[in-house]
This record gives sequence, structure tokens and C-alpha cells, in this order.
Amino acid sequence: MAPNREEEQEDYAHMGGWRRSVMYWSGRVLSRVMLFAFGFYWIQESFRNPEFDGSVNNEVDCNEELERPGVIISNHVSHMDILYHMSSSFPSFVAKRSVGKLPLVGLISKCLGCVYVQRESKSSDTKGVSAVVNERIQEAHGDKSAPMMMLFPEGTTTNGDYILPFKTGAFLAKAPVLPVILKYPYERFSPAWDSISGVRHVILLLCQFVNYMTVTRLPIYYPSQEEKDNPKLYAENVRRLMAREGKLIMSDIGLAEKRVYHAALNGLFCQG
Repeated sequence: MAPNREEEQEDYAHMGGWRRSVMYWSGRVLSRVMLFAFGFYWIQESFRNPEFDGSVNNEVDCNEELERPGVIISNHVSHMDILYHMSSSFPSFVAKRSVGKLPLVGLISKCLGCVYVQRESKSSDTKGVSAVVNERIQEAHGDKSAPMMMLFPEGTTTNGDYILPFKTGAFLAKAPVLPVILKYPYERFSPAWDSISGVRHVILLLCQFVNYMTVTRLPIYYPSQEEKDNPKLYAENVRRLMAREGKLIMSDIGLAEKRVYHAALNGLFCQG
């Protein structure tokens, strides 16, 4: 079947009926099988309902409790994060446009309904990725049959102990978000994708026959009117909530500082 096409996006995730159900459940099962192959035999999941203080807002009425979140928000530790979310809810991600052209991986990304970043396109009549993401979040919030969006607002990975500043892209749509906290307890080799190549990381991960993952799901976070008017405040409040409930250390560094760190590790800086 031809994929659904809009602007420079294309996907199979908006397919309806039994085809969507087969694709959705097949994707979830196969993702869990892949996690099992990587040694994640058991995944500990918990649902936490914290007592909120004045810095966050989660007061909703009975009608709001039935609302669907517009987007899943998660901290980013490893490429295993994506496999977990695929096995849990098979959501859409943001990916480079080149990913959609890869054999098999490209087909999977279209089945997920990934939003492609078209960096090489500078055309003024092409929607920016932020606008497409906002539309997809609003669609997922208002339509239960629409594919769910999943974003990593940190924009890069950490070692699992920290949480970096959130970008505002996931919060511009003013829709409720579902915060999810991932952790990887380990004794020898960390599943965190930090400072080694992807191929080497996969090999070492496979050499560790048992790997562990804990998942903490927080209640749907409903923004206040002040947070809807101020996406930066909305993003920061969700970040502080996740840091507190996940016992994560808040850090002010970002992707730029991480690149400097990796360059130093690889000896790319010259003296003189």
C-alpha cells in the first residue's frame, strides 16, 4: 500500500482498520523480542502518583482525567529506550529524513509514523518540523485512533544519573504530557550510550547476558494556563517533577557541552 503523504512526510501509521491493528501489535511484540535478545528478560514497571507541591500543577476535574495525553515525554539514556517505547506503545518519533530511505529501518520508521527532519530543505512553503510535531501532538490528544507521539526533550543521551534542560518543542502544543522515567541498573557495563561507538556498545551489551531496566510512569501532567502561555515554564516544571520522582540530578549542560567533552575524550583538541 502507498504510504500516507503530507508535505514531505510519509507514513503508514494513519492506516485504519485491521491493518493498523496488525502493524501495531506486531511492532510491539517484535520490539519486546529484540529487548529479550539484548538480555532484558524482565522489565520492572511502576506507576507513581506523587503528592504534588506548589511548583507543579496537576489539579484536573473528572472530565480531564479521561483525556488522552498528546505526547509521551521520556529521559534519554540509551538506544534501548526506543525499543522499550516501541514495545510499550509503538509511538512516533522524530528522525532524520535519511532514516526513511534505509532498508527495513526506513519501513519500520514509516510504520511508526516518524516525523522526518528535512534539514536539507530550505523551501519557504515546506512546514518546519516543529509545526508538524505540534500538529501530530494535537491530533494524538484529540483523536484516540491517531498515532501517539513520543519525544526526548533533552535532545541527547545522558549516563542515566542526570536530566538535562528540556527543549520546548514537546510543550508548544499546550497538550497534556505523559512523563516516563527510564533507568538501567548495572554492575559491570552500563547500557547508557555515552562515549563509545554504537557498534562497540551493542557488542558489549550482548556480552552482558542479563541487563536490567526500570520504568516509572507518572500520571498525565495537565498544564495550567500559565504553563500553556509559557512553554519554557511548562517544560521546566515537568523536568523538575521527573528529576524529583526519578531521583535524577538536574544539570544545566546541553548537547554543545557534550560534544566538547567527546572531542576531548577523542583527543581532537590541540594545544598551542
